[in-house]
Amino acid sequence: MNDDRKGRGKELAAAVLKYVILISWALTTIIPLLWVFVNSFKTSEEIVKNGVALPSAIQFTNYKTIMSYPDLSMSRAFLNSFIISGSVVVGVVLVAGLAAFALGRFRFQWTRYADAVLIACLLVPSFATMIPNFVTISKLPIRGTHAAAIIPQIAGNLCFSITLLTGFMRSLPDELDEAAIMDGATPIYVFSRITMPLSKPMFSTVGIMVFIWSYNDLLTSMVYLSQRSKQPVCVILSMVSNMFGTDYGSMMAAIIVTIVPLLILYVISQEQVIKGLTAGAVKG
Repeated sequence: MNDDRKGRGKELAAAVLKYVILISWALTTIIPLLWVFVNSFKTSEEIVKNGVALPSAIQFTNYKTIMSYPDLSMSRAFLNSFIISGSVVVGVVLVAGLAAFALGRFRFQWTRYADAVLIACLLVPSFATMIPNFVTISKLPIRGTHAAAIIPQIAGNLCFSITLLTGFMRSLPDELDEAAIMDGATPIYVFSRITMPLSKPMFSTVGIMVFIWSYNDLLTSMVYLSQRSKQPVCVILSMVSNMFGTDYGSMMAAIIVTIVPLLILYVISQEQVIKGLTAGAVKG
């Protein structure tokens, strides 16, 4: 009886400790976000005077300022972001999916070497390839277009995506492919009708993570896109920080406007991300 009570006491203490850590971690993320949101409705004078107080009156002046500034077009910047990030997701999912299918569902003599190359490429920082990529793209017709930012981002996300998808696909039963091939199915049919549907949680996870990384990729956009009409919202946010360096209210409003799409995406897709990561952890 005493042993049962001790065991339950240990389980309760472990559960309490776990939730205390999780709640503390959540607060470190939520509180700064709430602070920025509240201050986006305040004037710079109010923020400087008392940055943690509630606004004296709810006003949308800061949002009107950044949305109507003559040198900035937030609507155009959002469109550019979705064009670039959406294209990157489609390219990565297609190329990484096919590569992972070849590495994960077929057995080749050089498969282990391909795995080693993928892991080695993950250790190379993206800025190490920035100069040769820029020199190459500057000589191509795509210079200054959205494709100039899309192609480097696709290449930069391939190794990570292929590694995740390969590990997941290798966990699928080989009998599924063998039965389909014996019935006359082609490899493309097996990939599109069997492997890809079964790997949907991991494809969703990869797509969401790639979209978030592409949406926040400031360096690539600044290097390859010099025209303001082609630049995504992350570059516009950087410009707002320079233009409104002392207008803290407008800066807070710009931050909120920029992160709202990511928050919506996270709320909608968090279940898929958790399913994909959990399935990969259990099966991989």
